[in-house]
Amino acid sequence: MSRVGFILKPDKTEAGVLLEELVPWLRNMGHVPVVTTEDQIAPAGTEVVPEAELGESVDLAVVLGGDGTMLRAARVVADHKKPILGINLGSLGFLTGFSTQEAKPSIEKAIAGKLPREERMRLAVKFVRAAGGSNDVVVVRHALNDAVLHQGAMARLVEIEAFVDDQFVAAYRADGLIVATPTGSTAYNMAAGGPIVVPGQGAMTLTPICAHALTNRPLVIGANATIRLGLGADVRGVMLTVDAEAAHSFLPGDFVEVTAAAVPLILFRSQKGFFDVMRDKLHWGAKGGR
Repeated sequence: MSRVGFILKPDKTEAGVLLEELVPWLRNMGHVPVVTTEDQIAPAGTEVVPEAELGESVDLAVVLGGDGTMLRAARVVADHKKPILGINLGSLGFLTGFSTQEAKPSIEKAIAGKLPREERMRLAVKFVRAAGGSNDVVVVRHALNDAVLHQGAMARLVEIEAFVDDQFVAAYRADGLIVATPTGSTAYNMAAGGPIVVPGQGAMTLTPICAHALTNRPLVIGANATIRLGLGADVRGVMLTVDAEAAHSFLPGDFVEVTAAAVPLILFRSQKGFFDVMRDKLHWGAKGGR
């Protein structure tokens, strides 16, 4: 018997229809479908738990949604070392590698241990509100995609000082800075002109957003490094966001340290290779031959 957790796309219409089909199918095979109280959809035969308890109460998690739903699932189950299978109901689906037609066979293979897995690096993002001495406020969050230090509502440049392993890199004058994982390299990082990094590489990218100096180019940094960011001028209204979800106001004197998280995300891999996905999602050139 396996306990299969489900996390649904916020617009739950399509996800709810698919869940209604999957629940009795899993029950008939002797497995336990588990949903969260936050999704507020519980077909007959499901067990309902608070989202914060899903990671420890299931053997694997199934995302019915897109990449945003996958980021939410990673926050819930990754630290519990539970694997995630993504059924794509979104528009891009870089992370949700299976179609709705593949839902049943892929879940069945995952339960049987016949579906390959891969590890995806995450970031440990340590935010320090510098109140002084032992009164500093420290918050640690984890990101599958990225941590972004950026100007908030005001359309203006901010100055951000960046250090790698305590070595000064530059004082960037830009709309912000993105620290991304290889997984996140195809998200905001790519839109900002940063490099695409093949998943599985031990690397982080540091990419300025609309840098004032054209010579401020993106960097690829080893996964064992520590990146530290702070404000280089007395600027207000700056924000730190982690996977486009958790947000903290960022004040002069505050700093953020970004390292590789100790526990990666475990993801069930589809038959499509990384470059197959890139050609499909980004409309690169047609498949070539030898």
